[in-house]
Order: sequence, then C-alpha cells, then structure tokens
Amino acid sequence: FEGATIELLNLPVERFKATDILERSIKEHQPDIIILLGEARSRGAITPERVAINVDDFRIPDNGGHQPREETVVEGAPPAYFSTLPIVAITNALGEAEIPSSISNTAGTYLCNRVFYFVMHLLGEMQSPTRAGFIHLPLLEEHRPEGEQNWICLPRDTVVQGVGLAIKACISQS
Repeated sequence: FEGATIELLNLPVERFKATDILERSIKEHQPDIIILLGEARSRGAITPERVAINVDDFRIPDNGGHQPREETVVEGAPPAYFSTLPIVAITNALGEAEIPSSISNTAGTYLCNRVFYFVMHLLGEMQSPTRAGFIHLPLLEEHRPEGEQNWICLPRDTVVQGVGLAIKACISQS
C-alpha cells in the first residue's frame, strides 16, 4: 500500500469502550478511509456491509455484560447510514481473486452494527469527507470449533488476501 499509512485498532467487544476508542482515534488521526472489520461466524464469505441501522439489540451480552434490547445506538439520530466504501468494487476485486464474497444488507444488531453506525454518525456530525464502512469476515479455519465440520470457514491467508484487496479497492476509488 505504497503511500498509504495504515493505523490498526483492536476494539474490545464492549458496547461503550469500543465507540469511545473509535471516537478518540478518528479525531486524533482524521483518516481518509475507515474500514471496520468483524467476524461473522455464520458467513462463509467476506461480506462488505451496505447499511448500518440505529438499533442496539444484543442477543447475548457483550464482554462488559451489556445487553441492550431494542435501544438506539445514537438517540435522535437517523434510522440508518449507508456505507461510503466502494462495496461493489470490493466484491468485484474479491471475485476476480476467486475469494468468496457478497454484499450484505444487514450488519446485524450487535457490536459490529453498533460501531459501523457510530462511525458513520460521528463522521456526519464532524462533516468529515472520510469514507467508511464495515466488512464482515468469516470464521478462520483454525478457529472452527471441534466437531463443527459443517461450518463454512476460510483459511487465514485467504482472508488476509481479501482484506488487502478491499484496502486496495478503497484506495483506488478515493
């Protein structure tokens, strides 16, 4: 990624800590592009998300014990935000590399959707030109639970290659 500076954040699976860390980092670094990544064990492909919704509805508690039900991510904010990443270009690049991918129309209502929605809302409030979005990654083969051979997983190298192609697609479209 010649000419690009990449900052990595590893967010906790905790409702408020994750968004606090993101807000501080965005304001400090003022990035051109934000690509949020998260694992979706139920998906066997790399799936760029089209939309984030203003709903926190956790079916299980996060690591801080928070389990909001039918709450908003940001009170009084719009019902949804669309990704500003080039999701079609991303899936095309992945398809050309024969990496399973598809555009997803739901980031769910757990932490992945929360951070996606929060970032899009924050950028809007800041009137930032930053392009942002979320990409769900499948479970890595090495993390497949024992006895769960029917789970669709991808090798680590394939997922890493896919993330690299997504980054390149975002840079080339900016």
